[in-house]
Amino acid sequence: MVKQAKAQRMLTHDQIWGALDRLAARAGLSPSGLAKRAGLDPTTFNKSKRVTSDGRERWPSTESIAKALAAAGSSIDSFARLIDEDAGDDRSVPLLSFALAGTSGAFDESGVPSGKGWTEIALPTAEDGHAFALEISGDALQPAYRNGDIILVSRGTPIRKGDRVVVKTRAGEVVVATLKRRTAKALDLQPLDASRAERTIAMSDVAWIARIVWASQ
Repeated sequence: MVKQAKAQRMLTHDQIWGALDRLAARAGLSPSGLAKRAGLDPTTFNKSKRVTSDGRERWPSTESIAKALAAAGSSIDSFARLIDEDAGDDRSVPLLSFALAGTSGAFDESGVPSGKGWTEIALPTAEDGHAFALEISGDALQPAYRNGDIILVSRGTPIRKGDRVVVKTRAGEVVVATLKRRTAKALDLQPLDASRAERTIAMSDVAWIARIVWASQ
């Protein structure tokens, strides 16, 4: 009986990694973003590093967990709570660097994530089963979004005037802007930098448009 009780209290591989994912999400970061902030290799907490090439479970080191906690401004007690905490409304969604969003093969024709380069991130709200996340890289979208911010993009959420949107053109360009007007023939977009002029894109040139429903800031 004693041995059975001890076995029930043992930590599992999934619990530890799940807690790290939730720690990153609550800090508004992807697992790679948390690793970078902690001064670790950006791939330290990636899904691909959690199992070895021969299928054995790989556990994070105590040093990497300690650095992650310090980077997130969290404590070991709060991490222990994250281990036991049910994910609740958190759900993993595909995550890609914004710099790669315009590359060929990143999305299929309907805007579904595809190809290489995608990882996953647990976010606090992701009701749309087709939602995905983009990690902002660089300063091009300031002041609205900073380098390292995560935006959750929902293709299933209705879009209205004034919403921030992501537009993928048939030429492969990815545009983040505020929707000013949408007609059967064109999209009128206001760049996030208000000093820049409005832009009009013909609907015939639009591959897909989706609403930004959440941002880590």
